[in-house]
Amino acid sequence: MIWRVDSWTGKPYAQDVGYDDPEALRAVVGKLRGLPPLVTSWEVERLKELVAEAQEGKRFLLQGGDCAETLADCQPAIIANKLKILLQMSLVLIHASKRPVIRVGRLAGQYAKPRSNPTETRDGMTLPSYFGDLINQSDFTPAARRADPRALLDAYGHAAMTLNFVRSLAIGGFADMHHPEYWDLGFMSRADLPDALRAQYRETTERLAAALHFMEAIGERAVEELTRVTFYTSHEGLNLHYESAQTRTVPRRSGHYLLTTHMPWIGERTREIDGAHVEFFRGIENVVGVKLGPRVAPDDAVRLLEVLSPKNEPGKLVAITRMGAAEVERRLPPLVEAVRRAGRRVLWVCDPMHGNGMTTVTGLKTRSFDDILAELERTFDVHAALGTVLGGVHFELTGEDVTECIGGGLSEADLDRRYLSVCDPRLNYRQALELALRVGAKMSAGARG
Repeated sequence: MIWRVDSWTGKPYAQDVGYDDPEALRAVVGKLRGLPPLVTSWEVERLKELVAEAQEGKRFLLQGGDCAETLADCQPAIIANKLKILLQMSLVLIHASKRPVIRVGRLAGQYAKPRSNPTETRDGMTLPSYFGDLINQSDFTPAARRADPRALLDAYGHAAMTLNFVRSLAIGGFADMHHPEYWDLGFMSRADLPDALRAQYRETTERLAAALHFMEAIGERAVEELTRVTFYTSHEGLNLHYESAQTRTVPRRSGHYLLTTHMPWIGERTREIDGAHVEFFRGIENVVGVKLGPRVAPDDAVRLLEVLSPKNEPGKLVAITRMGAAEVERRLPPLVEAVRRAGRRVLWVCDPMHGNGMTTVTGLKTRSFDDILAELERTFDVHAALGTVLGGVHFELTGEDVTECIGGGLSEADLDRRYLSVCDPRLNYRQALELALRVGAKMSAGARG
């Protein structure tokens, strides 16, 4: 079947928000088509090269950020703190795995979120659910919950400002790996930080800094790549009006590039093989991620991967598994074996967040640090037993001092202190760093084994 940028419009559209003003939507999409791209095709192609190397076990992918960015969070301190925690975590993983880390932020576009129910009811009033700032607003009023096409332009503008700041920080030496002590977020001196965690991170930074200086002293040119930090962006490609408007051909390259982000992904709720999202993403040149949960049949997953990458191109696909700690040992092996038998090239990444949600007695959504860690460790073990490689991790996290996930120093009673997420609970900086150290220990043990 011939692919076009708009061929998705003839397919079933999961998570369609139902704009009530088609003319306004067409005008906004037309405006977006004429605006400059947010990322470049050469950045997209470079990320594909790096992911291809990760598929061979030569690199490791760290993907993390907010469950749903808000336009109000487009502030320098908030953006910088997201980068700092990703830098800290990547430093730990580099030290543990002795491999370069690909840093991919859920930022500059993660403004849309799928919802289990299209509507929400409070005090007898039913309104559309909040689908993220790309679609509508979180306030529970009819005006706020209306799907507003102008939000697409607002999100584009805030994504552009975020990317501009991220690039300025990177160029200005913000991410110099010779000085990881500058990334401390101010939390290394907190009284409630366990001494063991503080000491472990400091030991890691000191060892890596010493290794860098030694390599430079003996003239090792490979250190240049290790210390050169590049950030790539990712978001769930939920709203196809927004994504297709910024999809285009570019000079001296074949194919179409989605230029709102480097690495879009298809969510668990939108990966129907005959649906609009798979139809759209099968035709672009970007690296594409796809979420695979415990209900996916292995043969269906193989067919999905074949549709998304018919040429089985290296670096093209990232399979992000989200099985849940209780299901991963039963559900993941048949999936991995089916993909391997079919000879499909994918980068296996573990998302230990989305399969481990729970609700407190007061109705608050949270996640358990212990369950998140358990799924990670069991996923590593499954791949090790099968002779395949877990090549990355995918977290919902923030550099802020939030209290949204239990464990890692927080109890259920702590959740009300700083629960700031507009959708799903995120790891705070302490929990994220501790997970990185645990993942690093697992990788080090695997390498020794």
